[in-house]
Amino acid sequence: MRIKLFSVITIWLLAAVCGSMSAFAQRTKVFGVVRDQQGNPVELASVRVQGTAILTATDLQGRYALYCERRDSILLLYSQIGYTPRRRLLRGITSDSVRLDVVLPTMETALEVATVQGQTIQTTTQQSIKMTDVATMPSTTGNGVEEVIQAQAGVSTHNELSSQYNVRGGSFDENVVYINGVEVYRPMLVRSGNQEGLSIINPDMVERISFSSGGFEARYGDKMSSVLDITYKRPTQFEGRIYGSMLGGGAYVGLGTKKVSFMTSLRYKTTRHLLGTSDTHGEYNPNFLDYQAAFSWQPSRRWSLDLMGNISDNHYNFRPTDRETSFGTMMDAKKFRVYFDGQERDKFRTLFGAATLTHHFSAETFLAAQYSTFETQERETYDIQGEYWLNEATSQEQLGVGTYMEHARNRLHATVHNVGLHFRTRLSRQGSAENSHTLTAGFNFRTESVREHSIEWEMRDSAGYSLPYSPEQLQLIYSLRSANELKQKRMEAFLQDAWRFRTGIGLFNVTYGLRLSHSDWNKETLLSPRISVGLRPAASQQWTLRLATGVYYQTPFYKELRDTTLVNGTAMVSLNRDIKSQRSIHFVAGADYTFTMMNRPFKFTAEAYYKALSNLIPYSVDNVRVVYYGRNVASGFAAGLDFKLYGEFVPGTDSWVTFSLMKTSEKIGGVSLPRPTDQRYNFSLYFTDYFPGTTRWRGTLRMAFAGGLPFGPPHTDRSRQTFRAPAYKRVDLGLSYRLLDNTDHHDHHISRGIGRIVKNVWLGLDAFNLLGISNVSSYYWVTDITNAQYAVPNYLTGRQISARLSVDF
Repeated sequence: MRIKLFSVITIWLLAAVCGSMSAFAQRTKVFGVVRDQQGNPVELASVRVQGTAILTATDLQGRYALYCERRDSILLLYSQIGYTPRRRLLRGITSDSVRLDVVLPTMETALEVATVQGQTIQTTTQQSIKMTDVATMPSTTGNGVEEVIQAQAGVSTHNELSSQYNVRGGSFDENVVYINGVEVYRPMLVRSGNQEGLSIINPDMVERISFSSGGFEARYGDKMSSVLDITYKRPTQFEGRIYGSMLGGGAYVGLGTKKVSFMTSLRYKTTRHLLGTSDTHGEYNPNFLDYQAAFSWQPSRRWSLDLMGNISDNHYNFRPTDRETSFGTMMDAKKFRVYFDGQERDKFRTLFGAATLTHHFSAETFLAAQYSTFETQERETYDIQGEYWLNEATSQEQLGVGTYMEHARNRLHATVHNVGLHFRTRLSRQGSAENSHTLTAGFNFRTESVREHSIEWEMRDSAGYSLPYSPEQLQLIYSLRSANELKQKRMEAFLQDAWRFRTGIGLFNVTYGLRLSHSDWNKETLLSPRISVGLRPAASQQWTLRLATGVYYQTPFYKELRDTTLVNGTAMVSLNRDIKSQRSIHFVAGADYTFTMMNRPFKFTAEAYYKALSNLIPYSVDNVRVVYYGRNVASGFAAGLDFKLYGEFVPGTDSWVTFSLMKTSEKIGGVSLPRPTDQRYNFSLYFTDYFPGTTRWRGTLRMAFAGGLPFGPPHTDRSRQTFRAPAYKRVDLGLSYRLLDNTDHHDHHISRGIGRIVKNVWLGLDAFNLLGISNVSSYYWVTDITNAQYAVPNYLTGRQISARLSVDF
């Protein structure tokens, strides 16, 4: 790579060097003020002359001045982290000085497509994340937003087939996701990444991403770990995209005017080629289809209407034939061989819709009425029989031989309806953004209905004996029955103030609020106070400091309510009405340091956190399915450090590297145990680069190295799940070539014929699991007649090459 390590040279030092040089006769002074859209000065904005080393920065009043040689034309570049860059071209300069004032729009209010240098200055725990180059990123799931989130500090995944993620020791179910202010849900019966379809979040339709890994605001819902807040676009002109690859394809169209906008998309995904690289051979037939539409109408300055709908139809059909897995160590190598009969047929169909009617009293005040609905119909059925042999790999000594049969008839139907009212206003002193209050309030009423009917059992025969062995009767090693129905009503309300003010110390941002929730299922009423403080010290504007704390409750949904008891060898599931919400008290301290290196912007972020956990419902993880105890019998903690370096490692591209240390533990019956998400370390890299001398060739490298998670025999007590899986290691590489660059700034712009509507054409080649590393998703446990158990790893996908083509309009 072209990255070299230099000492960090600040923009003030560069400006001093330029100012100390001898003035030439043919030099011009360019000066002025850089402001934001509210007229406030933009501090520390960089101003440079393109093609030269001339660079300066604005002072605390937004003023700047620099000297440059007189030429036919001079291109000045203005940029600051969190603002959309601007260019100004000066032609035919003859005077000794030129005044040039510039307005930099904030990233949230920018109306035109531009490359943002760095990220928004973060004074709260919510970080703004760019959707940079997702279209050319190597993706195994087709869910670009979640894959970008998985590469953030404090976030991890151990399954490239799944878009789910763990945040700071939390489970998948502890993350809340919003689209345009509406909470969205996932199917509940999915047990493996093989069954996962496309996420409801369509990357082509996304305008902004906001993410918090802890200490988030009171306006966000009742989850304990993280918030992902997605805002969809409102296009004002025609745009579109068509793409296809060996893993699927899709089409997106957006169009609009100043008053009306419409977006629609159709996506298809299949993981057949990826699954074909696993140890289990057979006929894989996964088909995942997603249709989505969004409509916005603003008939007047006072009113707006937003509609959104989604239909997802996912099918996973699998007929296995055989499997051969080698595992163990060089001194103790083993081989596991299975021949299968039977099949699996799964279906997950979800419907989602939302409508928001907003009255705008002014540019800073609105009241919005909201309705949303979610419905899911899920079916998981399989009858698979396998005859297996477990041998020593070198001596071929037989360690175990037998037969097993797995059966399931699981069905679930769920609906969620929500009505809400949301209000926001901004109060400021004489229109100043540096002394203002932003008040936000909301109320939601939600009904939840779930019907489940599940039957699962597994028969295992070892050397002619059924396990567990009994000379008197035939027993199954595992059996479960569940026939339950949930009807729950929930009420949520919040009140929050974001107070922004400046003192001699610096610029403060204090966000404090209170959240109230009530559930009629367990008659529980909860209060959740939260506060965060952000500071940009006046002594050093390169630093941003943050502190946050709050009480976070996770109201139990259907999976947490399922209480399993053993009756005559069969696990019977009932819904626990005495269950309480899990609680997590967050303490977060963080800092950002922005700097320039090699004349390019960078930001270093560090956060330390501690989460005190109580009323925990213990759980185990089978691939991606979370199975709860159904009782509040544990307490615990999570603590760690997160680091992230973000910036232009290569000019014109965004890359980052993260490193996290974390420990999470829970106490059950007085015994401390690592939680199923106790990942001690995590390293991730997202790196983009251009080939030297051209912007047509682009490379994207994604790397993950995460510590192994605890595991143990299935259907056993948590005290036995203390083994450690191997670390998750993966490298994906994507190469892209721009066949056509028809953007407005390019020299070869096509202005006639059908070609004028084409913006870009990209041809790509992706190498998934470039190093061919065998990562473990779960384990299959072989038990012989002496009750000795062997953990046979279920490996994830191997190396695979995929081609793709995309056309942007």
